[in-house]
Amino acid sequence: MNTPAANTTLAPPAQPWSTTEFEARLRAVGEQRYHHLHPFNLRMHSGDLSPEELRRWIVNRFHYQRHIPVKDALITAKLPTSDLRRMWLRRIQDHDGAQTGEGGIERWLRLGEAAGLDREMLLRADSVLPGVRLAVDGYVNFCRLRPPLEAVAASLTELSAPDLMRTRIDAFERHYPWIDAEGLAYFRTRVSQGRRDSREALDLVMGWARTLDDQERAVAALRFKCDVLWSLLDTVDGASRGEQE
Repeated sequence: MNTPAANTTLAPPAQPWSTTEFEARLRAVGEQRYHHLHPFNLRMHSGDLSPEELRRWIVNRFHYQRHIPVKDALITAKLPTSDLRRMWLRRIQDHDGAQTGEGGIERWLRLGEAAGLDREMLLRADSVLPGVRLAVDGYVNFCRLRPPLEAVAASLTELSAPDLMRTRIDAFERHYPWIDAEGLAYFRTRVSQGRRDSREALDLVMGWARTLDDQERAVAALRFKCDVLWSLLDTVDGASRGEQE
């Protein structure tokens, strides 16, 4: 008895999002999931943190800051051309400085000192909370193990950073005048650097993500990075609330 041949026609692959829709989806991740919405940041910007809570955040956030050039070195090693590597290398210099006493890490140390923290204590990292270590390790390993598209897409939290920096500068000046204004130099510098860095990274991601699968992986990578930043604040906030109980 003859049987009909099985239908082996494959469905055509789903079409990628348009450039406009893809960018909108990336930006929506930041609008909905970036840590500017975290209760701890909301309390910070409303002036509701105690000096001890603010110092704890500076200590633990520094653990993230000092690993930014580490993850950027891992991304740089993945980039296929000299032009791209030179572009990304600038990010490492932005944080490590061209020489001792310069760069974003140094500016964060000065923020700590302006808040009454000891520089050597910050560098020793003895007070970094375990959950913060786990979140930072997760992000560094993501950049180590994932392909360039995803590693670069994860950096697109920079799309939301300039607005957060401006909000933070205003909040510190208004609510925490006991911190010397010179300690806010990190935030001031990151307004322009974040705008430049996010534009460069967005251009790369938009050019590399040519299929719907690529685009979805880029969006997922950015969600992951938002989760890293959110988890870091969950840990710091939990320590603060534990003290109050």
